[in-house]
Formats: sequence, structure tokens, C-alpha cells
Amino acid sequence: MFDEVRYFFFITNDWERTAEEIVFTANQRCDQENLVSQLHSGCHALRAPVDDLLSNWAYMVMTALAWNLKAWWALQLPAAPGRHREAHRWEKQWVLRLELETFVQAFVRLPCQLVQSGRRLIYRLLAWNPYQRIFFRLVAVLRC
Repeated sequence: MFDEVRYFFFITNDWERTAEEIVFTANQRCDQENLVSQLHSGCHALRAPVDDLLSNWAYMVMTALAWNLKAWWALQLPAAPGRHREAHRWEKQWVLRLELETFVQAFVRLPCQLVQSGRRLIYRLLAWNPYQRIFFRLVAVLRC
């Protein structure tokens, strides 16, 4: 029935910049609403599923570690010099902003066959997904 109006407040002690510069800088630096939303409903880090304070703390720490693993994974992606540099930067930002469940589906729950041949362990991916190119770029970095 009524228009939804949202107000955003920026509190700062910076008297040198204009209001537009402060808003632009804050929008570039932080995405806190989405982060809190993801921690609350994406990976359920802010829920208290157990009746004991220590267990709830452990649950929150485990889910926050999963969230940090996703961020670390994204920050390790290299941006190759050359013509693919912009595409790699975009992919890195995309992975960094992914929801946790999408990240798990794209990069963690990969069907894989383990084969021991000689003295090596070979991982064979059994299915294709559109994010394998990004996955193999990170694997190449982690092997070095």
C-alpha cells in the first residue's frame, strides 16, 4: 500500500571530505548489511541451536571459520597478467561476495573419484560445473 523508504546514516568525524565522497567511500569499503544477512540466514552463525552457552559459542566459531575459509579461498585466486586480468578480477570479487551455500555447491560438493596409482593419489572430478575454471586456477596456486 505504501512506498517503502529506507534511510542510511553515515557517522564520521571526517570534516575534510564532502558528503558525497564519504558515501562513495563507505559504499566502496563495506557491505555490512549483506555480511550480517549472510551470517544470520546464509550460514546460520548468529543462531543459537543448543541450550548451552559454550556449545552455542562453538557453533558460532565453526560457522564463522567456514565463512572465513570462503573469504580466504577467494582472496587466494590470482589475477593473471594479460588479457584475462579483468575477467579474473571480476571472478575474484564474485567468489568473495558469494553466499556460503552457493560457494559450497560450486566448489566444495564436487563429486570426485579417488584413485591410488603407484605412489600417488589422483582426484578425478566426475561432473562438470561452470565454475571449474576458477577452481582449477586456485588448485594451481595452492600446488606451488
